[in-house]
Amino acid sequence: MNQSTNNHAGSAKNVLHSNHLLGSIILLVGSIVLLLSIVTSIHFGAADLSYNTVWKALFAFDSENSSHVIIRELRLPRAIAAVLVGAALAASGSIMQGMTRNPLASPSIMGVTAGSSFLIAIAFAFLPAITYTGMITFSFIGAGLGAILVFGVSSLSKGGVTPVKLALAGSAITSLLSSLSTAIGIKYNVSKDISYWYAGGVSGVQMEQLMYVIPFVLGGLILAIFLSRSISILSLGEEIAKGLGQNTNIIKILGILAVLLLTGAAVSIAGMIGFVGLVIPHITRFIVGVDYRWIIPCSAILGGILLIVADIVGRMINAPFETPVGAITAIIGVPFFLYLARKEGRGM
Repeated sequence: MNQSTNNHAGSAKNVLHSNHLLGSIILLVGSIVLLLSIVTSIHFGAADLSYNTVWKALFAFDSENSSHVIIRELRLPRAIAAVLVGAALAASGSIMQGMTRNPLASPSIMGVTAGSSFLIAIAFAFLPAITYTGMITFSFIGAGLGAILVFGVSSLSKGGVTPVKLALAGSAITSLLSSLSTAIGIKYNVSKDISYWYAGGVSGVQMEQLMYVIPFVLGGLILAIFLSRSISILSLGEEIAKGLGQNTNIIKILGILAVLLLTGAAVSIAGMIGFVGLVIPHITRFIVGVDYRWIIPCSAILGGILLIVADIVGRMINAPFETPVGAITAIIGVPFFLYLARKEGRGM
């Protein structure tokens, strides 16, 4: 018994050993890059605005200056929304991969984002006068519904739950919920509203919306960081985590709560943006190691950078028209997903 406990403790020590130097560099340099990306995002648009104008609009706002109004009312909320959504989806994917030990886990692949969008479609159809707070609530409930359906379907299969089975179930549930959402849109003439959520993007986000969402994203990130050490141990396996005194049920419940907060908030302002929660955690894990005390915050930084850069690229590809951010992230994420699925499939 003592030998087993010592082995478990040794395994945990190895997991918690990561490249702290690289993690610190990502947090420091990444934060600087993130700030520069926000300024660059505000600079780009249909109307060319100088960096000097951007600086004055942020720190010496003049309500009579139309350029300042554009920056404060349109471009700044858009940039902040991109950072929040990218950070939320990346952190959410990190939590899901750590808790399930599934390298294919992410909000978009596991049906979480599709569930949120499905409930939002129902809200558009049956509650046209719903408030934005109500919309966020529906998004949270839908995220939980999507996750329950995917894990429920996977658990019914022979041989137990495997990463590939979860991915297949997630793809099936995502297709089902997307089809139902489309049918609801056509039946109740809300297709135009729903199409925004499925395209995925942060254009048109207003500061009033962000004020509702920011507390949920910050709360989810704080909870994720609080759970990070426990998730690192849980990633070793449930038996080892229990042997080290972890209350795995509580950790899983709190982890699921963090995922629902982060994903629900992200979908409520940006719609379905896929693959951020799949790609970023893998890149982060490759750089800093397997300690989630570093993976989660570094993923949040890199996720924010990825999405705001994708938003900038989407505006530049076919200017003055915009390419949805979801399309940009899919171009990156689909090949990465196929690579991981093939890798995991060989291990079955």
